[in-house]
Amino acid sequence: MTTTTAAPASTIDSDACCGTPPATLPREDALAMATLLKAVADPVRLQLLEIIRSSPRHEACVCDMTEAVGVSQPTVSHHLKVLTEAGLLTRERRGTWAWFTLVPERLGDIRSIFD
Repeated sequence: MTTTTAAPASTIDSDACCGTPPATLPREDALAMATLLKAVADPVRLQLLEIIRSSPRHEACVCDMTEAVGVSQPTVSHHLKVLTEAGLLTRERRGTWAWFTLVPERLGDIRSIFD
């Protein structure tokens, strides 16, 4: 049986605990960042973003994405809705199809979380 002994009091840094708490992210900002990160925290959503990002005009029709990601059209539509609600995409109806365009500023918001 292994026992653990506490460090002698003389080696404990008394300033390391219970001092001024470190600066933290305001709760509202943390919630906004978490929502954004949750939107991209899915393999299919990342694939969809990459399809749109790599297209010449940073836009794609839902009809072109379904086969590329290997899931059903309703599933693709659900993921596109999540990305649109997070502000990463805009949606435009063209005839019977929905076209999605990337919002580059929102990708910048994701990058800024880690700066």
